[in-house]
Amino acid sequence: MTLSLTEPVRHTMQQILSWFAQSFESSTEADMLATLDQTQINALAEDCGLSPHQLLALVKAGPHAADEMPEVMRALNIDPAEVDFQMRQTFRGMQIACAECASKDQCRRDLKSGAIGKAFVDYCNNAESLNALRANPEVLLDR
Repeated sequence: MTLSLTEPVRHTMQQILSWFAQSFESSTEADMLATLDQTQINALAEDCGLSPHQLLALVKAGPHAADEMPEVMRALNIDPAEVDFQMRQTFRGMQIACAECASKDQCRRDLKSGAIGKAFVDYCNNAESLNALRANPEVLLDR
């Protein structure tokens, strides 16, 4: 079932998720989750549109584990905000893939050097999705 959210609801959800992210930064994420029972973890994961496994993996990866993803998207002329708005599930899946990535150092080097546009396909967990987005004019920065 796909929900169609109004802009005020979407904004409120983003604010709540932002608050959660800031709260997690101020204390140890694993410690916070350790205080929750499985029912609470399941409810929190559902509220965030994630599976409990995905939520735990993201918490374990840390609050900045997917910071590279929007930078890579912008470097590839993809508007992260538009992808998040139009394709929320795809965006979340990409965040999870980025958070779990083992090639962060290479990604950061390529972003810094400007080589990301050619190099990402060799190691990025999101390479297939990023290439598909590059072919979608509705989510490009230069439309």
